[in-house]
Amino acid sequence: MDYQRIYRERAEDYDRLVGAEDADGNLLPALEAVVPVAGLDVLDVGTGTGRLARILVGRARRVVGVEPAPAMLAVARRHLEASGHGGWELHEGRADALPVESASADLVLAGWVLGHQRTWRADDWREAIGACLCEMSRCLRPGGTMVIIETLGTGSEEPAPPNAALADYFGWLEEQGFTRRAIRTDYVFPDVATAAAVCGGFFGEAFAERVTRAGWSRVPECTGLWSRAPLAERS
Repeated sequence: MDYQRIYRERAEDYDRLVGAEDADGNLLPALEAVVPVAGLDVLDVGTGTGRLARILVGRARRVVGVEPAPAMLAVARRHLEASGHGGWELHEGRADALPVESASADLVLAGWVLGHQRTWRADDWREAIGACLCEMSRCLRPGGTMVIIETLGTGSEEPAPPNAALADYFGWLEEQGFTRRAIRTDYVFPDVATAAAVCGGFFGEAFAERVTRAGWSRVPECTGLWSRAPLAERS
């Protein structure tokens, strides 16, 4: 799938997908188990249509979202304006050149963002992801926490890297001092036909056929959160 094109041109379709995700609300408690967000300034790198920002706004003191695709930002802005909460802002920008002041966030998140570099930059993915991590670290205040969120299997009931490339990336993250925890973030749709259509638009026709064969209106998904504590806590 051409994910870059989806992000540029099909933001509404993408938002239909992520709007059905985490039907049981497991993501926020998992984040709060890493660090309680109340009163924090949060930087959401690759905010997309704001799926993380939406669950944090009104809880965190401030949420700043950064996203390179204007179409995704437009959807995120619509959702955040509709939330009725203040304390948020959105900026167009890249993860390796964040338009954010240094030492301005207590929590920096990158949800379903950096793993793309494993295939987009197959020959130098460590350098590409490392540059993003350096930028995220720059934006952290002393004592701040970084969290990376990635898939551990769409259509899977047990967490595992979906392929060897992501397994390499996840192992490398853990070599950088990140600790993993896994949760379920199942998608729930009104019916099987909707599940197949929406999931197929992002994960491909073969996955849509799998949804139909399995009769899934609830599509299982496992998600990993990799967190890195402040240096003082790791020493």
